[in-house]
Amino acid sequence: MLADLSARRLATARPVAAAKWGTGRPVDDPVREQQVLDTAARQAREAGADPAATTRILRDQIEANKRVQRALHRRWDADPTRAPVLRPDLAEVREEINRLNADLVRAIADSVRVRTDPSCGGTLTAAVARVRRHDHLDRLHAAELTHALRSVCARCFTTSA
Repeated sequence: MLADLSARRLATARPVAAAKWGTGRPVDDPVREQQVLDTAARQAREAGADPAATTRILRDQIEANKRVQRALHRRWDADPTRAPVLRPDLAEVREEINRLNADLVRAIADSVRVRTDPSCGGTLTAAVARVRRHDHLDRLHAAELTHALRSVCARCFTTSA
């Protein structure tokens, strides 16, 4: 579940990057990022989950998303013919991100046993492989999916992605 939701959240990087590309708006938005983390911590407390673990996982989600955005901007700068023609409404994309974040918080709260189990790393590696195949992720998104999930297990998650 967390791998699926993380992949869906990571897919929002392209429309966010498209909304920002060519506008001079930076990829980093510390104010927005802090709002996301504060909301996640509040939602975690309301769900009876650990706010610190939840914000750690959401921080990794944000960082992976920004890494995809930066990579896309570099691609588009190098070859403007590959750049998006339409600029999505960033507010609409952020509404989708907010929905996914809330789903992630619930999934984090519901997965404490799995995330603290010694087999978490193997279970998560298998879930990532399944999502990579099912969603036909390119190398960039596959690598960043692993980055987005690195704090899910109580022990560090690493894979040879």
